[in-house]
Amino acid sequence: MTSQINYELKKFLQKEEVNRSEVYVEELINAVAAGPDREAALGNPDLWLTLIGERISPEFKRFLSNALVTAQNNNYGLKEIKDPDCHNKRLIDLQNYLKKVQLTGFIIPLSDEYQSEYVAKHSQRLAWLTGFTGSAGTALVLRNKAAIFVDGRYTIQARNEVNTNLYEIIHLSEISPSSWIKKMMKEKEVLGYDPWLHTVQNIARLKKVCDTANIKFRATKFNPVDKIWKDQPQQPITPIIHLAKNLTGLTSQEKRKKISEILKRKKIEVFVMTSPDSIAWLANIRGADVPYTPFSLGYAIFYNDCSLDIFNDPRKFTDKVLSKMGSDLNIFPHQNFLPTLSKLGDKKINIGIDYNSTSQIIYETLRRAGSKLSHIDDPCQLEKATKTKVELEGMRKAHIRDGIALAKFLFWIDKYSKSGNLTELNVADKLEGFRREGDKIQGLSFPTISGSGSNGAIVHYRVSEKSSKKLQQNSLYLVDSGAQYIDGTTDVTRTLAIGTTSLEMKKNFTRVLKGHIALAKVIFPEGTSGSQLDVLARSSLWERGLDYDHGTGHGVGSYLSVHEGPQRISKAPNNVELKPGMVISNEPGYYKAGKYGIRIENLVAVRKATSSLTGLKSDLNNFLCFETLTLAPIDRSLILKSLLNREDIQWLNNYHKTVRHTLQPLVGKELKEWLQKATENI
Repeated sequence: MTSQINYELKKFLQKEEVNRSEVYVEELINAVAAGPDREAALGNPDLWLTLIGERISPEFKRFLSNALVTAQNNNYGLKEIKDPDCHNKRLIDLQNYLKKVQLTGFIIPLSDEYQSEYVAKHSQRLAWLTGFTGSAGTALVLRNKAAIFVDGRYTIQARNEVNTNLYEIIHLSEISPSSWIKKMMKEKEVLGYDPWLHTVQNIARLKKVCDTANIKFRATKFNPVDKIWKDQPQQPITPIIHLAKNLTGLTSQEKRKKISEILKRKKIEVFVMTSPDSIAWLANIRGADVPYTPFSLGYAIFYNDCSLDIFNDPRKFTDKVLSKMGSDLNIFPHQNFLPTLSKLGDKKINIGIDYNSTSQIIYETLRRAGSKLSHIDDPCQLEKATKTKVELEGMRKAHIRDGIALAKFLFWIDKYSKSGNLTELNVADKLEGFRREGDKIQGLSFPTISGSGSNGAIVHYRVSEKSSKKLQQNSLYLVDSGAQYIDGTTDVTRTLAIGTTSLEMKKNFTRVLKGHIALAKVIFPEGTSGSQLDVLARSSLWERGLDYDHGTGHGVGSYLSVHEGPQRISKAPNNVELKPGMVISNEPGYYKAGKYGIRIENLVAVRKATSSLTGLKSDLNNFLCFETLTLAPIDRSLILKSLLNREDIQWLNNYHKTVRHTLQPLVGKELKEWLQKATENI
């Protein structure tokens, strides 16, 4: 802070009813600035002020808000993330540091200490070093070469963002990091890794590779990227809120009792929780430490007597929130976590950890303490994925509000797209604006994918001021977006015709639609996994030798992560049974590189196969089906009716009827008339 701001802060603290020091407030402002800017404001961008005091004057609030803006406008090491010149220097600095600490190479995953999909500014090491901003990727840096590994969603994006003179861009299905390591490194060379950023399972795989190739595999005490990142943001501090039972359906005590029973059956006395979304679900709390996903970064230890110790920054918890959480929930400083794990070893009890999500350093700390360890799947994940009746009703209501925003947006696009003046960026901003006009919105659930023409062929394209282009006439526009509401999470993709589209585009759109419908209307027996259903979404494309390089469906949280497990629909083997209450996406697609992209996505809930949902005369015992939650018209101008069968047409007309009847009573006359046309029978 400047001396003038410090002077004003001191004056306010002398007269305000808050028992806070200047150092406390200054550190808090900088830590809040290190959090998301607007994506995860928990519905109230001023909520962080409660961490300073519940009773502060309007003048002090204005001062603090201005001080936060000043802090956010500081560089924080990320504003030059797209500057191509800086990445060459950063790579050289890292390679020089590796020589200094006697490492031949180092692994830089996108993940943070919690294996989060979206990471805080502090943990954006991969983006800072390489320029790659996708949500999945890994870099391997050796002293004389470097590579970045991405899956099919991000190959085009990586080539656009990463300097290929510095990094080789590698598709994971073509060459694995393990194969590259064995090919590029020599015997007795040393590969380093940060034990906070890799799971137990991941390290076991990599160690096996290194042992086979006689390469030394070494955990580092400090992350080399952190050592060269001089203006790295600090760990974020954002306020935590408590969710009442009318939003969750179960109190934290009721949830903990269920998890305790699971652990007792497995003879586990303590479970070490490393996934922030599990902690958020179990404690009925939400936070805003990372963009788009409303959880707080911390760890927890759950005891099978139902008590829960949370290790986080105590400054995030106000007295008001603590009073709602209950006496058997205990908050400890983050730095107490590893020492507490070490002490557990003395108790000679059976401790459960999930090797798929637990960092190597946590495993090593417990092992060295002599703990008796058992690998179990995080017991919260399946329970969290199976929504309560209250959560499902909340999801339905959230999708109605989201449907109104989508209808406004689609009407606006239909009205103004012919002007030729709309850009990918301002269209995405317009959609966000329509959503923020509604009730109970907390923020977006992921960065809006707004891709026109060739950009639509980039599966997880992220529009920026640099990449944004005008919506191309006579082409396709793909928009994949979602929001976080206090009672539910949404995710929807629509592909729209801008001007006149080709016959090829319409044929491929209709084939994608056929796959979407086939999955939406399937009836399947209990015990079925998503992998067994994946072929339904692809068969109409396979008939023409076409496919898409991503999964068909991912689980979706209830005001939590838009991408959650353990269930999914994909080619990859997945043995998790689909159960009533699970919410999952239905999103087949097709992408013609350099030309256009097509994806149609709705969220669906797994339900018992009742006559009201299936259209059959009676219920089917031991069978399940999907209830479509998303409410948004599908572009009828892109549909070739001749490619659809009678059942496809019936499903589409019924879906549009539901959209029309649900949304029309809630919108104005002009939008009501547009909805009538947009949802007419084909």
